[in-house]
Amino acid sequence: MHAHHIMTRDVVTVGPDTPIVEAAHLMLRHHISGLPVVASDGQLVGIVSEGDFLRRAEVGTQRKQNRWLKFFIGPGKQADAFVHERGRRVGEIMTLSPFSITESTPLADAVELMETKHVKRLPVLRDGRIVGIVTRANVLRAVASLARQVPDPTADDAHIERRLTDAIDRSDWRPLGFSVTSRHGVVHLHGVITDDRTRRACIVAAENIAGVREVHDHLCWVDPMSGMYVNSAEDEAQARAS
Repeated sequence: MHAHHIMTRDVVTVGPDTPIVEAAHLMLRHHISGLPVVASDGQLVGIVSEGDFLRRAEVGTQRKQNRWLKFFIGPGKQADAFVHERGRRVGEIMTLSPFSITESTPLADAVELMETKHVKRLPVLRDGRIVGIVTRANVLRAVASLARQVPDPTADDAHIERRLTDAIDRSDWRPLGFSVTSRHGVVHLHGVITDDRTRRACIVAAENIAGVREVHDHLCWVDPMSGMYVNSAEDEAQARAS
């Protein structure tokens, strides 16, 4: 299995000049813990994550350093800390040159990179531009839905995933963070919706793809005003059964 089999293709990104307040609201609205930072030419330049918001002057969580420690770390690092704790733009607090992978990176290699580098997400690049992202949640979904099916996805499955993703991407109602996996024609839909009618549209789109034998709905409904979310009926039933 490779990165493109499980990655999220509809990636929420920000630019270096995006205000940090806007980035924080995006993360809360989309229920994600990190955002790739993309320059005006489309090149990936960094990542901003929940960890970058932990030490902030606004909420009084900046690091407290005594005089001796300040003497040893020097003025340069103190200046960096000041910018990170009080910077107003994403480019001032983001992690530069983040670890990344390509669509053809074996999933085992991606997981190894996550573990050794202690990162929760890996942007998927094609010619330096982001085409997807693999997170720990993507790996968890793959394990949950596919662990009982040992064989790798077939060429037909890759065709189903590509056609369904293209069909959803062309719509005006595509779910946020939409991703699809297929094994032997059994399709699993993931993403966030704000209108439950989108759920049926996604299922119908999947049923119209040649080779699809079965569709499983894992789409999560979110109220954009309150942030309240409800898992799919299928996932709720599975949770109760377990």
